[in-house]
Amino acid sequence: MVPLLFAHHRFDIVAPAALYWPAKNALLVADLHLEKASFYARQGQMLPPYDSQATLAELADLVGETGATTVFCLGDNYHDGEGEARLEPEAAKQLSAMTAALEWIWITGNHDRDVAGLWGGTVVDEWTGEGLALRHEATAGSELPEISGHYHPKVRIAVRGRHVARRCFVRGRHHLILPAFGSLTGGMAASDPAIEACVGGPAEAIIGLKDQPVRFPLPFADRAIEKIDDPQFALPLVTTGQ
Repeated sequence: MVPLLFAHHRFDIVAPAALYWPAKNALLVADLHLEKASFYARQGQMLPPYDSQATLAELADLVGETGATTVFCLGDNYHDGEGEARLEPEAAKQLSAMTAALEWIWITGNHDRDVAGLWGGTVVDEWTGEGLALRHEATAGSELPEISGHYHPKVRIAVRGRHVARRCFVRGRHHLILPAFGSLTGGMAASDPAIEACVGGPAEAIIGLKDQPVRFPLPFADRAIEKIDDPQFALPLVTTGQ
């Protein structure tokens, strides 16, 4: 596990796109985009139809690894409004077993505003508690420090002489954006202006590498955050490898 601190809370990066929250014994993931392959199949673009099973199997493994008793899914849980009802039978069986055994919170997203908890779990537009807001899309004017998804942030890094894209977390004074967890999800550059508009600066992209975080300063313009004067939000920016 790789520690990640945000808003007086300790989290652990337990996978390229998942956080464990020890204080709540909870896993946080975003953008599962279940049934993305079947959505594209309906449009005539054939993809391997096992994305939902693969995503849920990975999530089940993390539940077993961490012992989490709660799962927060931060929106775009299904790729489209009909994905919940269309969920492949084996994946539906997997999901029903997990939601029956765990406290499972579905936060709605722009792709699945009408998610109903057909396979179990509780549906909310956002969750607040412990001084945090969990929602799908970051809001520049949030009064609470927030954790969100939506943007699928990635960062390009040099590995053995070539550049590869890696999923990353984006952390600012007031925002923590999770990468997409789903097996068929794409990504947006962590430095994209759309992310900057929400997060402001200083900010950094973070990936978990072995037992330590690797952090990349993001070139975002500084933005005053009203009602927040805690020095913890003035994050030290470090260079790669430190």
